[in-house]
Amino acid sequence: MLELKITPFKLGWLPEITMPDKELLKLLGEEGMRQMISDHYDLLRESEIKGLFPAEDEEFEAAKKRSSDFFIQIMGGPQYFNQNRGRPMLTKRHAPFKITPEAREVWLQCYQQVLQKQDLSEDLIMSFWNYLDLFSVWMVNSHDKIKL
Repeated sequence: MLELKITPFKLGWLPEITMPDKELLKLLGEEGMRQMISDHYDLLRESEIKGLFPAEDEEFEAAKKRSSDFFIQIMGGPQYFNQNRGRPMLTKRHAPFKITPEAREVWLQCYQQVLQKQDLSEDLIMSFWNYLDLFSVWMVNSHDKIKL
């Protein structure tokens, strides 16, 4: 089993991010990428951080689509996110949500589960994982200790 380690969060550290290998999108295709993101969101909806995500089914599905659009775009696919939402500006877009280091870990743990089930090479999975792991550091915007 592939070991997907979560880099510990360090206050004030904003790591340099390496974009994932675009071959991932070529192999999964748009539908495969959307399915992987959907599976991730389904786990999040049952997680301790479900309160960070829309409770209404329609809004939840729209959040899945936005996330899929983003990942498809950064993987070299069509510019769906920019066309529908404008430039990503994800730190700003996530500002209304209290994202703690603990919430980041739960988000990543859900991706660990999803990625372990993908029929992809270890190199491609690690490329995507390394992106997610460091990208998620940038999304942390609260350092309060909260009960998950």
